[in-house]
Parts: sequence; C-alpha cells; structure tokens
Amino acid sequence: MNPIRLKIQIPENKIALGHSRFWGNPDLPIGVDYPMYIDEDGDQYPYFFICQINLEQLASFAPNNPLPHTGLLSFFAKIDHYIGYSNADYEIGGHVSNPDAVKVLYFPTTDTLREVILVDEEDNQTSPNELEICFTTDMGKLDDEHILFAEPTHREWETWESPFEDWTILLQIDSFEGKDFQLNFMDFGVMDFLISPVSLEKHDFSDVRGIILST
Repeated sequence: MNPIRLKIQIPENKIALGHSRFWGNPDLPIGVDYPMYIDEDGDQYPYFFICQINLEQLASFAPNNPLPHTGLLSFFAKIDHYIGYSNADYEIGGHVSNPDAVKVLYFPTTDTLREVILVDEEDNQTSPNELEICFTTDMGKLDDEHILFAEPTHREWETWESPFEDWTILLQIDSFEGKDFQLNFMDFGVMDFLISPVSLEKHDFSDVRGIILST
C-alpha cells in the first residue's frame, strides 16, 4: 500500500460535520459517548482526540487504499503528556503499547453524527483549534510527517518487537506546533498507530497499538 500524506492547514471556514479534521472536536454518532478511560487511581479521563478521516473523501483520492470506503475513522490516544500536560502519565513510549493506550473508532455511516465538545471547569474548549486535512502522495514538499500507511523510516531496528513483527503503520503523527498547541513526541519524534494485517483486512480496529519513535 502506498503512503498517503496528510496536509494540515488552518481552515478558511468551520469544517463541515463528518469531514476530515485534525484536532478540534470529534463527530460521533448519536448514542455514542466520548471515549473515556479509568486510570490506576480509579479516576475517569477522556482520551485525547487527534483526528478523524472521512473515508469517502480518502477513497476519492486513493481508490485502492485498504480502509473501508465509507464512514469515518477517528483516532484518540493517551497523549496528554506530549501535548503539554506535564502531570499526565506516560502511556505510550518506545515499546508497543497495550491496547488501552489508543482508541480507533470506525463508524460505517456519517448520517447520525453530531459534534461532541469537551470543556474545562471554566467552560473553555479543551482541544486545540481544528485544522483541515487534505491528502497527497507527494512525500517531499511538506515539513510534517503525518502519514497514513507510513513506512517505518523512524524505526532503528528491522521489525517491531514480538509478537508484532508483521504489524503495519495505520497512521503516523509527527511532532508539530501551532498557535495554541505544541505536540512533542520524545524530542520531536513521531507516534505510530500499529495494526495487524489480519485486523486491517477485516476492518477491525479494536486492537490498535501505539509506539513513539524518536531518532
């Protein structure tokens, strides 16, 4: 499969419901709650929303990509430490994570979506401002390496650790910054969402893992 690069830019207008976006607020179907996790102390916290990919938009650009060609694929992870919350625990590091460290949700249809907004105690939106996603196969003209089906160019060893040797990079997120955020993966590295070939073929996103690579 060929890598597909995500070109991230500030939108001219608010991004439409169900369209691809980076940061901002996720669009979730009616009846689906924002994904949460329980920490070691029994406290509940939200996963950090990273991006959502409109799969129909992606299929129009890359018809032969192995993802479903309809619906929405949304990426969440425990990256609070890397976005500046210094007291947050490391859940994703230099080894393949446990399955609870990331959350990838697939919604086959975009018909019943609504925007879900998280706010803090002062009623301020907790996520960075939304950014527009465009797709390109040009690997040479963009500074940031946000890539679907990326090659493991940041990996310093031949394969992933056992038993993940044949897993592939579903999505790679690069360190980068904007006016209202700074995302830094271990000295400006990348974070990879990993998936097994069998799960990718079945469009089963229930066992995706994360790893940070810094070279």
